[in-house]
Amino acid sequence: MKETGIDLWAEDEVHFQQHGSRCRMWIAPESTDPVVLHHPTRKSVGYFGAVRLRDGKFAYCREDHKFNAETFLSFLKQLKNSACRSGRRVVVLLDNARYHHGKLHKEWRALHCKMFRLDFLPPYSPELNPIERVWKLTRRKCLHNVHFEQLSELTDTVENQFEIWSKANQPLRLLCAIT
Repeated sequence: MKETGIDLWAEDEVHFQQHGSRCRMWIAPESTDPVVLHHPTRKSVGYFGAVRLRDGKFAYCREDHKFNAETFLSFLKQLKNSACRSGRRVVVLLDNARYHHGKLHKEWRALHCKMFRLDFLPPYSPELNPIERVWKLTRRKCLHNVHFEQLSELTDTVENQFEIWSKANQPLRLLCAIT
């Protein structure tokens, strides 16, 4: 992190559901815990996202179908184009999802490994990936206790916040800092 010639990015995928963003509730101690029912639909929207740890810059791409090696490669190319503009080497921290190791993009990764490298976190350790905090903050700022009549309302809300974070920003820099 202290080496000035390298930019660390943290990458991950997320789904935001149209219904069911309740995460906190105060209940009087003398009351019994209520049963909270969630809406029965499973409508959601998925995103690839990456945050630069040096300054909090955020890059994202909505995924309308499913996460796989092909869609991941598309996001990697987009991330490489924006991340390598600084002239620094780029190291992307990510989990061990099967499609992150896909044969489909193995040659592409080898071709660009001098300036753009993937570094995998240990298996079963999502708490080590700083971008998980960004997903939690997004839920808290944009989705908690908000009813979205349409899935498009949810995507507009989330993407408006992502656009604010797409430039270097202090909140994500502090949130994702590795000290």
